[in-house]
Amino acid sequence: MPNQQQRQLDRVFHALGDPTRRAVIRRLGQGPAPVSELARPFKMALPSFMQHLAALEKCGLVRSRKTGRVRTYQLQPKPLKAAEKWMVEQRALWEARLDRLDDYLLQMKEREK
Repeated sequence: MPNQQQRQLDRVFHALGDPTRRAVIRRLGQGPAPVSELARPFKMALPSFMQHLAALEKCGLVRSRKTGRVRTYQLQPKPLKAAEKWMVEQRALWEARLDRLDDYLLQMKEREK
């Protein structure tokens, strides 16, 4: 995987490692929302919450648009699809390894008989 793609994937997983950010992603899965609506469920100062949004925007998971005084955020699914692809590849790799281990252990058990 090229370095740029790897760094992008690292940023996505870092962003998803925080429960506040995951909750924002879940909410934006329902559609775009202004900052005030996104921040409402969290007991933190707005500047602190904005840091979470900045992290999500930096890795490309969300995009913002300002209309007048209202900034609205929208989910960008492409980075999530890249993370999902990586996880699917890892799962296939480890399932194949575990299948080979299972075959080996069964052969060892048969040899003991």
